[in-house]
Amino acid sequence: MPYKNFEEYNIEVTEGVKEKFESIIKDLGEDTTREGIVKTPERAAKAMQFLTQGYHQDPTEILKGAMFKEDYDDMVIVKDIELYSLCEHHMLPFFGKAHIAYIPNGYIVGLSKLPRIVDVFARRLQVQERLTHDILECINTTLKPKGVAVVIEASHMCMMMRGVQKQNSVTTTSGFRGQFEKIETRSEFLRLITADLT
Repeated sequence: MPYKNFEEYNIEVTEGVKEKFESIIKDLGEDTTREGIVKTPERAAKAMQFLTQGYHQDPTEILKGAMFKEDYDDMVIVKDIELYSLCEHHMLPFFGKAHIAYIPNGYIVGLSKLPRIVDVFARRLQVQERLTHDILECINTTLKPKGVAVVIEASHMCMMMRGVQKQNSVTTTSGFRGQFEKIETRSEFLRLITADLT
């Protein structure tokens, strides 16, 4: 979803969040009347609504709206899906890419819907482990494929900017259902997402 204009946001929610940000900024010692800061509470309120819009979207309906009967029964992979989310512990960003595969069982889904599912779940306060599980289970229960696999690789600002301050660490999580629980199918998927197909 593209970034919305201020007028498109819920005015009541925006005003409430804006007031809270103004209070937080004051408590941190900044002058909220300073030229560069005056509009920051409003901007932050809009940004937070955008970054958490997944709470108001239904991923199941997104998938159901683009399911088509098809006899294709080999692996379908969409890899390198960029994702941006907020860690629920510190509300700092984590970002990276998701790789999704499924083996159809009578139905395929529009390819653009898989990245949309990633966005719906990523645009919530998250941990990477649950994000992986949410995407996996949504596809598995809605599409009912012969198998589904999800791998996410992400960097976490809560590890990079604070705490242990490790700049080059990447966290990888994965989930497999159905035929992807078989080592040969899983291995093929992992090989394909790491291969340079160009």
